[in-house]
Amino acid sequence: MFGYDEELPAARVAFTDRYGGVSKPPYGELNLGSASGPDADAVIANFRLIADEFGVPAQNVVRVSQIHGRDVQVVGPDDDLPIEPMPRADGIVTTRADVVLAVRAADCLPVLLSGDGVIGAAHSGRKGMYVGVVPATVDAMRGLGASRITAVLGPYACGRCYEVPAEMRAEVAARVPASYSETSWGTPAIDVAAGVRAQLAELDVDIIDATACTIESPDLYSYRREGSESGRLAGLIRRVAA
Repeated sequence: MFGYDEELPAARVAFTDRYGGVSKPPYGELNLGSASGPDADAVIANFRLIADEFGVPAQNVVRVSQIHGRDVQVVGPDDDLPIEPMPRADGIVTTRADVVLAVRAADCLPVLLSGDGVIGAAHSGRKGMYVGVVPATVDAMRGLGASRITAVLGPYACGRCYEVPAEMRAEVAARVPASYSETSWGTPAIDVAAGVRAQLAELDVDIIDATACTIESPDLYSYRREGSESGRLAGLIRRVAA
């Protein structure tokens, strides 16, 4: 169920793999994608399993409708759950200890953040890195009182595999130079995690590298490898109450 599952000083963070759920092929087993798609019933059941693992009601696993932007949803102490309609955002932050923040991916980079009683989660693909969703999430956390922040970087399509047109690489690298990469077979590529690391370093955020390549690993979902039949993994974080 969890390819990575760790306790930070004030938060539990995890990244799912594709095992331990109820989805059937081609989405098997732990698809955490759209609850309105062809695997909808299984996705809902899989999120219930995640909620049980984290010890919260299913409605307390907070998700957003991810749009590859930089908007950040703040989950307030008095907000009713689930939040309806689902917010359109790619970052989530809260000071609450009774919720799990969840971002989904299948090649994009999930980033989980914790500091000073504030937690955050961000979905950063190429577009999200370009527009700065992770810095926006850090800014929102600091607006809630976080000073020293630690970010955990999860599975993504690595710079050795994420092939793009040369013009796209040049455009993205002009804004985020550290993202410039080349595939293992010598063609233009983008390394999203390298770009996000550089963004976090500029913001004086500590980094834990829990990355793995979604394209290379059969244990992880990858849209590039599996196409429209790919499921989604999730990055998950819950604050540990003092």
